Amino acid sequence: MDEMEIANVGHFQTLVRYNNPVLVVKHPDKKGAPLTEMEMKRPQTAGALLDTKKETEEILNSILPPRCWEEDGQLWQQSVSSTPATRQDVINLQEMLDTRLQQTQARETGICPVRRELYSQCFDEIIRQVTINCSERGLLLLRIRDEIAMSMEAYETLYCSSVAFGMRKALQAHEEKEMLRDRVKTLESDKEALEEIISDMKMKQEQAERRNAELRASEEKKFTEEITFLKKTNAQLKAQLEGITAPKK
Repeated sequence: MDEMEIANVGHFQTLVRYNNPVLVVKHPDKKGAPLTEMEMKRPQTAGALLDTKKETEEILNSILPPRCWEEDGQLWQQSVSSTPATRQDVINLQEMLDTRLQQTQARETGICPVRRELYSQCFDEIIRQVTINCSERGLLLLRIRDEIAMSMEAYETLYCSSVAFGMRKALQAHEEKEMLRDRVKTLESDKEALEEIISDMKMKQEQAERRNAELRASEEKKFTEEITFLKKTNAQLKAQLEGITAPKK
């Protein structure tokens, strides 16, 4: 984070150890106070120690930028502490982390922004403690922290895009489902119409078959009668012919 945080309140709850707040702007026109006589007579060794401390503070401020807020029209600044941590400080940090996790009712498993934020603050405090003793090690931890944050952002982006993709697919599936339902209704209507046509055609077929059967029966009866009449006529003519051609006695 390149810029300092600006907030409207001066009370922050964080696991990172900060110095006491300092008033940044109280008299804008007032120039910086001159060095005191004791500061001018400071030994060179003390100056070197101050330079080392200042360099450490600059590294800490680059890793964990000072946070600023405005209160009652005045701008306050609070920089991260450059006091070395003891073993007891690490134990206290662990206890504070557990306490904050319980107070905020953070989830023990799954995705939890509160738990993630608390562990991020704890990691920042560890980076602060390590940087004071070894700035190179602290900068390396900073790279690791940034890499983890970048990976988490990539995972969040991937998750959001996956959710959006899933929503689009679900909406598309819903639309296709509605289209298929309309298609089914149309096909059912067509089916009913075709069934009615088939029913009418079957009825016409049955009627035609009945008419054909009746016509065939009538024709067969007519033919039978004609055959019978012809046979009878043939028999009569044959009898008459035999009577005519028979020899007279």
